Amino acid sequence: MILNFGFGFGGFLVIALIALLVSALRILREYERGVVFQLGRFWKVKGPGLVLVIPGIQQMVRVDLRTVVLDVPKQDVISRDNVSVQVNAVVYFRVVDPQKAIIQVENFMVATSQLAQTTLRAVLGKHELDEMLAERERLNADIQQVLDAQTDAWGIKVANVEIKHVDLDESMVRAIARQAEAERERRAKVIHAEGELQASEKLMQAAQMLSREAGAMQLRYLQTLASIAHDKSNIIVFPLPVDMLAGLAGGRRDEPPPSRDAPAPGRPTTRPAS
Repeated sequence: MILNFGFGFGGFLVIALIALLVSALRILREYERGVVFQLGRFWKVKGPGLVLVIPGIQQMVRVDLRTVVLDVPKQDVISRDNVSVQVNAVVYFRVVDPQKAIIQVENFMVATSQLAQTTLRAVLGKHELDEMLAERERLNADIQQVLDAQTDAWGIKVANVEIKHVDLDESMVRAIARQAEAERERRAKVIHAEGELQASEKLMQAAQMLSREAGAMQLRYLQTLASIAHDKSNIIVFPLPVDMLAGLAGGRRDEPPPSRDAPAPGRPTTRPAS
């Protein structure tokens, strides 16, 4: 009976030691680290790979070092020009110091999420609505810098912040549409006025060139008639300049007018009898 009792106790002890050794083993992946506490005090950061943790004396907290994509819910923001908008964003961050992430803050995920929401409202509230819509890259950089500076004490690195949507009220959307339409009309009028100015300058230069020669204006007139005469379906009525008629009749004006005694053309002349 004694031998059987001794064997049974020894076997139980061996089994207990094996179970204790198995429970002390931890396997950490490549992207994981283990923050080990010994008797409640920080001891070291272990991993990745096989890690031995003494049960009852040491405790280990796993920390994921991969980049976390945090969706910031919609926030009611009042811009500097007193426009109410709803803005949501995405924050990309990762843990770079597991010791600080576990010791310095209770829950770094919740803390980063709340800080991102308040920072989003604070930074966007300093800008006008036009800047929110047109300068998102600069606003993203500003929010990222503020978050990164505050989360550095927690061992967290904020890599990027992206503003996803800026939701406006329907009345504000219509006002922005009217503003854009008025801006386009202004640009069209300015471009039209500039075109008229350039055209007037060119016409003045052309008039000066044509005024240098007497026949240049007549040639330009004939060229215009030739350019509009291609369409044979229309009837073109145009005045003939008097100067052109004078030029065409210039040869006849040089001949002396016929005398009264001269016979009419086509009639035989008669001579008086001697």
